[in-house]
Amino acid sequence: MKILHILDHSLPLHSGYTFRSQNLFRAQRSLGYEPVIVTSPKHEQSWKGAWSDKEEINGFTYYRSGATRSLPGPITSETWLMYVLARRIYQVALQEKPDILHAHSPVLNAIAARWVARKLKLPLVYEIRAFWEDAAVDHGTTHEGSLRYRLTKNVETMVCRRADHIAILCDGLKDDLVQRGIPAQKITPVFNGVNPDDFKPCAADAEYRQQWALSGKKVIGFIGSFYRYEGLDLLVRAFARIAAHQPDTLLLLVGGGEMEAELNELIAALGLTERVVLPGRIPHERVPGVYAMIDILAYPRYSMRLTELVTPLKPLEAMAMGKVLVASDVGGHKELIRAGETGVLFKAGDEEALALSLQTLLDNDELREKLQQQGLNWVREHHCWHQTTAVYQDIYAHLCDQICAPGNADAPHQVRG
Repeated sequence: MKILHILDHSLPLHSGYTFRSQNLFRAQRSLGYEPVIVTSPKHEQSWKGAWSDKEEINGFTYYRSGATRSLPGPITSETWLMYVLARRIYQVALQEKPDILHAHSPVLNAIAARWVARKLKLPLVYEIRAFWEDAAVDHGTTHEGSLRYRLTKNVETMVCRRADHIAILCDGLKDDLVQRGIPAQKITPVFNGVNPDDFKPCAADAEYRQQWALSGKKVIGFIGSFYRYEGLDLLVRAFARIAAHQPDTLLLLVGGGEMEAELNELIAALGLTERVVLPGRIPHERVPGVYAMIDILAYPRYSMRLTELVTPLKPLEAMAMGKVLVASDVGGHKELIRAGETGVLFKAGDEEALALSLQTLLDNDELREKLQQQGLNWVREHHCWHQTTAVYQDIYAHLCDQICAPGNADAPHQVRG
């Protein structure tokens, strides 16, 4: 069975979105499906290197839509993007003859895919990783409760009603959709996972350890994108409390993003330039070796709708690497982390509570080792990709059995010319 996936962006861009996508495709192939991918014009807007309208990455075929220009007026740029994307999905569908269209958030992708699904009478799965309106709040382009926010939320709800099935990232998103009136039986969670071959206890990256002067130090770390909601400014201030009386401890922040300049200013203002290491982004294949040199991973996300509803991937990676973690008690974390069993939770936004949690783990080797082993066992038992993605078999089988049933004149059917 061939599945045509519609993405916002993909590899070679690096983000949690692209890595989740790649793992989903690998898992689907292992289940016997044939994934093919179309990316929206957002990919070219972010990717500054050379590109072609079709390319192979890690054995998967990616079709590109090409960048679109920004247009004046409300929603004109978004409308043009959806038109360009829908046109490209239609072209690819005629060529590849997929059995199912599978659009991934944001909702613009699902709208474009639905146009094509109706024209070609194909079933449509819409997979939501976060609500577009909540992501816009974090980006600062709107605020919760604004007219734009309400309109976007209504569009998201409408698309969910009209899609043939909804896949979501976590239970928080499912609960929110059910409250909007989307039938629970129409929604299937496809939880985040890890590949145990990629993330497992290993030796530390000796080159980076020497380059960053981490030898003989206790290391508190974060690996990921520097989004504002990640709370890295809170982490730096909490670390300042620890650094004052713990000279052998360093803070390692690996990655980059919108908070980078602000963090550098804060670090300098607190006199922590020699105690905080910011090496920038690193190649993905070297990430496990960096996890291995960190003693405690910190995830101090602030509380907002996005973090309360959406589960992150990074804590699962930390557990799979056999590392202990401290995380804020937002809903997305509480869905993944069992306080006192697989990690430590602290009150979101509380600098003192974060510092105390970190210090407790620094001072207690036995507790660290206990949480590390329990976290490792739990993620291997419940959150490997082959486990979390097995539900695609149920989703696709249901669509074929129910929607593509013989005798249903209005049912979607395969493209065959």
